Parts: sequence; C-alpha cells; structure tokens
Amino acid sequence: MKHLLAPPFPRALGFSMPSEWAPHAATWTSWPFDDELWVGHLDGVRAEFADLVKTIARFEPVHLLVRDEEAEADARSRLGTANVTYHRVALDDVWFRDNGPLFVVRGAPEGDQVSFVNFEFNSWGRKFEWENDTKAPETVAAFLGAAHWDSSVVMEGGSLELNGAGVALTTRQCLLSEERNPHLGEEDLEALLRDFLGIEKLLWLDAGLEGDHTDGHIDTITRFVNERTIVTVIEEDQDDPNFATMRANLERLKTFTDARGRPFDIVELPLPRTYMELEGKRLPPTYANFYVGNGFVVVPIYGDPNDDRALEILRGVFADREVIGLMSRELITGGGSFHCVTQQQPVGAVWKGDDLD
Repeated sequence: MKHLLAPPFPRALGFSMPSEWAPHAATWTSWPFDDELWVGHLDGVRAEFADLVKTIARFEPVHLLVRDEEAEADARSRLGTANVTYHRVALDDVWFRDNGPLFVVRGAPEGDQVSFVNFEFNSWGRKFEWENDTKAPETVAAFLGAAHWDSSVVMEGGSLELNGAGVALTTRQCLLSEERNPHLGEEDLEALLRDFLGIEKLLWLDAGLEGDHTDGHIDTITRFVNERTIVTVIEEDQDDPNFATMRANLERLKTFTDARGRPFDIVELPLPRTYMELEGKRLPPTYANFYVGNGFVVVPIYGDPNDDRALEILRGVFADREVIGLMSRELITGGGSFHCVTQQQPVGAVWKGDDLD
C-alpha cells in the first residue's frame, strides 16, 4: 500500500473527485458513542442513526466504524449484519464526512479506478479532540489496499461541495479560518484543490449558519443537486441573524457560472422554523444536510412545520431518486446531520499505484 507525499498529484494522473450522485460502491460512517459527548442524548442519537444506516443499507453496502466493544455490540443489536461491514477503529467522534478520506476516480463514466486523498483533520480548528479521528482514513486504506495521497493541509469534506464537472463551492469563513491553514490564502487553496481533487473553479460564499461550530460548512447551506442546479437555504424571518447571511449568499450565487460560463439554476430551500439550542447555544438544523446515494436521498427532518415543504422541494429536484425524510432532532445536538456523518466510496477498482513503479 503506497503513501504518496509528493508529485505527481491526483490531477496529473487523471484523478478527480466525482459528484456525490455518481454511483457508489459503498457508504462509510461511524457509530455514535460516549453519552457525555452527546450531553445525555446518546440513546436517542443511536436510534436515529440506526434508521439512517438501515435506510442506506437498503440501497448500497455500508462500512461502519465502531470505536470499541460496547459500540459494536450496540450497533449490531440495532442493525444486524445485512449489508453492513464492521471495522473496529479508535475514534474521537463520528463526523466521517470531515475526518474521513476524500475519494478520487479516473476513467469514465463511473470511475475505472478509485483512490483517495488523506487530508489532515484538526476538529474544525482544534475545538475538540482529533488525534484518533485524523488517523481513520488509514483504516480505509488498509481495508481496501489502496494507494493514496497524504497531505498535511487541513481540509474537511463538509467544507466542499462539487458538481462533478470541475466546479466546487465553499465558504471563506471555513477555508480561511486561522485555525486551519493560516499560511494559505485563496489562490493557494484553489491551486491545492485543483491538484488534489481536480477542482478547476472554486466558488466562494462568505459565511454559513449561526451556531455551526464547523465555521460555516457549505454542506449545511448550499448544495449541488446536479451539474447545473444549486439548492440553497433561506431564512424567512427577517429578525433572525441567518436572514442577512443567507440572502447575501443567494445574491452571490446568482452571479456564479459553471466551468463553461453558464449561470446556475438556483432553488431556494427553507430552514426549519423551530429555534433549537443545547446548553444555551444555538444549533444549526437544516434540510440542506441531505445525503445522496444510489437511487435515494435521505433528508434530515425535525418535527418542524417546514419538514413537508422541504421534502416536496427536494423531491422536485431529485425526481429520479427516492427522497426519504428521517428524524434528526437528536443527532443535531452534536452540530450536524446525515451528510456530516457519511462519506461515499465511488464505484471503481481500487488503485494500487502500480503505474508509478
């Protein structure tokens, strides 16, 4: 298994990161643990998590990381083994979108070969523990036998949203955070993401939701649903702090163009009406944190008046997939939802790096 630290980087070898709706070989995720970490909500989180994993497993294989014997026993009691493979891994938390690998493919249309980039993870700017989580991609590499690239740059999957045609969205609030890569500016990051993920055009919004401890991850606010269509959240209450930020994002999105200079179609998605907080701090519930898989889209809902409206909008833009709403009132207490805890492995043969010998 090769660890690549120097050029040639993925783009030079024909690799790039595909869209989320490209065919998956599997979904990777991690099982929740530690009731103290979840501030007394662990059992409810696990119940919601079980619904999520069982739903995904109806459509594609699931690889589930479990921290210890207790976590594995609990997961097996709720899930069984149908289409789920268990991996015992030391973990600090469950947000595998951010501490997991970012897969890249080469070959069309579905990826003849698959590899990944192992970026550094520092728990969104050293906010929590991360020493175990940043090592988790090596478990994936060992299981797959994959040659892959290791980078010392801090980069989280939730900070990037790709259309699979050379364009990605992000926020300055996140990528330019002083606690991530203080030595890198916009041009540096654009060059790095071009080399490692094949992103030819990086589009910058300014900020994300209030209460988002990831510092404005794009996957809680603005998502591609196909190559030319973007769904973005709006806050309808003018007195809410999110109102101005989301309106500014909307106006900015209207000025963006794709890799061929064409404007995008923009679809507005409401935020939940219910104000949610934990220990006096606002939580960032959002319908934009959906996860797209093989023939399905799973959407977080909250028992909120806007749940049905959001699902109707997303069914309209994902007409070729089954759009499934699942409760996320407990999971959101950790600050994220379904997209934050999942990472897709694209279809393709695992690259062993033999062409570098």
